[in-house]
Formats: sequence, structure tokens, C-alpha cells
Amino acid sequence: MSVLKYFLAGLLIMAITSCMQKESELYLFVGSYADASEPGINLYRFDVEKGTAVPVKSLSGIQDPSYLAVSQDGKFVYSVSETAVPDAKVCAYSFDKSTGTLSLMNEQKTDGSAPCYIWVDSKCRMAATANYNGGSISVFPISADGTLQPAKVYAYEGGTPGSERQAVPHLHCVYTSPDGNYLYANDLGTDRIYKYEIIASGEGLSLREGTPASFGLPAGEGPRHTVFHPNGKWAYLISELSGRVAVMNYDKGNLTPVQFIEADTLHVSGSGDIHITPDGRFLYASNRLKGDGIAIFSIDQADGQLTKAGYQLTGIHPRNFIITPNGKFLLCACRDSNVVQVYEIDKQSGLLKDTGKNIRVSKPVCLKFTNI
Repeated sequence: MSVLKYFLAGLLIMAITSCMQKESELYLFVGSYADASEPGINLYRFDVEKGTAVPVKSLSGIQDPSYLAVSQDGKFVYSVSETAVPDAKVCAYSFDKSTGTLSLMNEQKTDGSAPCYIWVDSKCRMAATANYNGGSISVFPISADGTLQPAKVYAYEGGTPGSERQAVPHLHCVYTSPDGNYLYANDLGTDRIYKYEIIASGEGLSLREGTPASFGLPAGEGPRHTVFHPNGKWAYLISELSGRVAVMNYDKGNLTPVQFIEADTLHVSGSGDIHITPDGRFLYASNRLKGDGIAIFSIDQADGQLTKAGYQLTGIHPRNFIITPNGKFLLCACRDSNVVQVYEIDKQSGLLKDTGKNIRVSKPVCLKFTNI
């Protein structure tokens, strides 16, 4: 009888330990630049308490899956193929969490060159890409089974003749407002943020040009990525060309700049991504081309404005990065170092400490979490 008790107790401890391990882990998707014959999307189990990653599976068959979007329930993954027209497309995958398997469901052309960003709404009814060389965004209705319907393309005009990087529109990011009522598109080429109202009906979601239709920024900013504060009142824009972060008040769809502060003090026009800790206290912005690293800012909780807190040097060409939901780690995709670096966040200062727990992967450029 005592032997049976010990056996059952052992089983109980194993079950509890397994449950605890699962609760501390997330799936981590890494999108990269890769030929279709090479692994382009890599999947890991990432422990958000220990900062360690374990490889699960990899997926080939798609050219340059440089940006990913995961549905809120984790059942579907959408990837751009950042190529030229007519090959540029989005692939829709179903995701089996029990096995870590991605299965291609369908794909749709973007009809816009070099899609470099993809967004999916919280209820998985619509996807949209920013087409960098296409000067457009592509909007895809999503069917109930997660598959993509053909895109509607919204193309833009403008630019500065003779400019090296702003002669034509270059769309770089598509995102929604905290209340889900508006969709924005950042145009690096024309220093504008385009605004749409999101209209919900029985047939799904559609877009209507906003009022105003766009917001202008100072010439030469080159708006790239935007993140909203957890309180929903402030938006933060990193501009690739100026290397500045714009702090903007958000009110009923409108964005009003109240502060500009340098993230790239070397002025090499290579700023990349921007994110905020879950507690809303610190903001980070990546810089490439020279002095590769992450600028660190503290956020004033009264008005949202930023104060420089520090700078963390990283590997070469840091692109997208991501912060764990518990706010403990920041993972940075360093494309040209072929590594995802794992940094521990000091919750008092916001400064970063390199854990040395690197994830080796070829040309990583996009990181996304989903629950296991």
C-alpha cells in the first residue's frame, strides 16, 4: 500500500511540474529572410521565467517570410512573402498547438510589391499588409475557417522628387487603434499616417476613409512603426529616417504629436521597431546601420512623455523585437548576426542585461508569441 502511495504521489508531482512548466512557456515564432527551399519560419518553446528557448519545428516553402501575424486564439498564422509583384503574397496557415505544426490553408496575392508588415484584427476577420515598394496596403477579408479572400488594394501617391528614400510612397506598418475603431497605415515615403474607420457588419469588416484622411508629419521623418500605451491614451511612433520617437495623444481616432525625442543620436536613418513594457513604464526603440542597439526611455505616467534612460548595444541589424507578457525579457532579432538575443529587463530602471541565452537562427526579422 505504501508503495502505491509513493507511486501515486510521484505521478501527482510530475503532473504538477508539467503543468507549471507549460504555464511558464509560450510558443515563439521567428520569421526570417530565406529562400523557399530553406526553413523560413522557425518555432520554439520559450520559457518566460528562465529566458530559455527549445526548438520545436521549422517550415520551408515560402520565400522571405519576413513578417508574421498570429490570430488572438493562436489557431492561425499569417505570413507575408516579401517579394516583388507578381510573386508577392500572404500565406494563411492553421496551427496545431498540440504538435507545433503549421499547415498551409491558402494564399493570396498582395498586388503590391514587397509586403513588409501584416496585421490581423482581434477577431480574425480582416488582414492587411503594408507594401513597401508597392506604395499601397492590401486588405484581405478572412473567412470563418481562417482562409484569406482576395485583397482590395489601397494605393497612395506623393513623395519628394529626387529624394533617395522618399521619392515615392513606402508603406511600412498597418495597425489599429486601442478601441478597434480605426486602422492606420504609416507611409515612410510621404511622411503621412493614413486613417480609416473600421466598419463592422454582418458580412465582416470594411474600411471607410477617415476624417481627416491622413495626418502629416515633419518633412524627412520617415514614419515606420507605431505602438500604443497600455492605457490607450498615447501613441508612440518611431521614424526610420529622422531616428526620432514622436509621442502623440490619442483621442477618438485623432493623433496629435506632443513631443519628439531622438532614439538614433548617430543620425544614420536606420531606426526600426518600437515596443512598451506591459506595465507601461518603459519604451524601447531599435536602431541599425551604425551603433546597432536599442534606445531605452522611461515614460511619464502623467502625460506619456519620454525621458532617455539608456542605450543597449546589440548584434548587427536589430529589426523587430518583442517583450514577454510578464515584462521580464526582451527578445531582439539581429538579422545580420543570425541570432535572437535574450535580454532581461530591470523592472526599476528599464535597462537591459544580456542573458547570453541566444537563439541561433538564420536572418531573423520577426518575433511573435502565442500561448501553448
